Amino acid sequence: MTDTLLLRLVLRREQDVFAVRQRGREAAAALGFEHQDQIRVATALSDVGRQLLAKAADVEVTLRIHGQPESLRIELAVPGPVDRQALRPAGRLVDVLEVTEDGQRTVVMLSRRLPAPDQLTADRVEQVRHRIAGSVVASPLDELASQNDHLLAALEEARQQQEQLKVLNDELEETNRGVMALYLQLSSELEETNRGVVALYAELDEKSAQLRAASEAKTRFLANVSHELRAPVTAVIGLTRMLSDPDSDPLTEAQAEQMALLRGSASDLLALVNELLDLAKAESGHLEPVWGLVDLSQLFRQLRGTLKAVLTSPDVELVVEMPGDGAWIESDEALLTQVLRNLLHNAIKFTDQGTVTMRAASDGERWTITVADTGIGIAAGQQERIFEEFVQLPGRLKAQGTGLGLPYARRLVTILGGELRLDSEPGTGSTFTVTLPVARRP
Repeated sequence: MTDTLLLRLVLRREQDVFAVRQRGREAAAALGFEHQDQIRVATALSDVGRQLLAKAADVEVTLRIHGQPESLRIELAVPGPVDRQALRPAGRLVDVLEVTEDGQRTVVMLSRRLPAPDQLTADRVEQVRHRIAGSVVASPLDELASQNDHLLAALEEARQQQEQLKVLNDELEETNRGVMALYLQLSSELEETNRGVVALYAELDEKSAQLRAASEAKTRFLANVSHELRAPVTAVIGLTRMLSDPDSDPLTEAQAEQMALLRGSASDLLALVNELLDLAKAESGHLEPVWGLVDLSQLFRQLRGTLKAVLTSPDVELVVEMPGDGAWIESDEALLTQVLRNLLHNAIKFTDQGTVTMRAASDGERWTITVADTGIGIAAGQQERIFEEFVQLPGRLKAQGTGLGLPYARRLVTILGGELRLDSEPGTGSTFTVTLPVARRP
């Protein structure tokens, strides 16, 4: 439905303006406009009609349903030009007010969009047309009285709206006061919180500085103690060897036994001193890897030969699976050897019977070296504790140790650019996995 004519009228005298106003209001009502919109359409139509009638003898008025979306369109045509400025007030009452001139004729178009265009059927339009055409035109006095009633109703509605607006303004003012009070309170609390946060950060910085100083002091202490202890311990070991030498004066059986105990204790103490020194170097950052190509096959053969002598139980078998020729990795050979030796020593130490197995595999980018045993295993809640310094877990104290081997091994693996993790179950055994890049990372 793009264009449907509803009514056509001609204004020739002042009284006709009232008739046009009535027709416009009736058309708006029949098309479902609300009461206030009906008054707006009627008022705009009568105002424009009066303005044009003052300029011309005849004013052609056409009411139609037009366009997509559908709207009530009213066209008023007169010969010659019109005063556009005088028509502007009427434009505030409708959606669209357009003035079209062709030099001989001027058309003023008023448009208001229909409130329910989807309900506008052809039958409904026909009913609207007949209703408008069949309505009785009221007298000017009656239309004027109706207009006055509408004006009074509009004034009353405006008064009510003004009262409602005053109430809303009072509520808004009260709300604003509450918002301002809340804002001031929140600002004060936020400022107080910020001061607390600043103080907390200052305290944290101070604690961090103290922790760094304590860590540096601990590292210096470990290094100094290790250096101071190494010389006398080495002297004790040398003295026991000299006294136990076959070329020296013979010892009694009791003396030889005590000398062996002394030599073993001194050796254990020297190992502890060396581990403390290595750990101090790793923590201070002074342990710099010497990078080079390492042949894992040769390294595995050396470890197998060295650690077979450590096996003291015939019920434990050391299995070293050779990775094959061409198994190269860019790493520090000494540090990597230390890591694997510590892991193998730890596995042998806590395995009463079964096997200790070391193997390696590569995916082209990383080497994965595993050391697995069939020993006593470690509970899940204790697995991270064994990587803490000087920690000896309950049930494992029967094996001698300082509690520094595994923490030191993890630090070395980290320095070499890899990671060390543990998988274990009590009574089943443990598997330590070292993952390292094939080539050094820049």
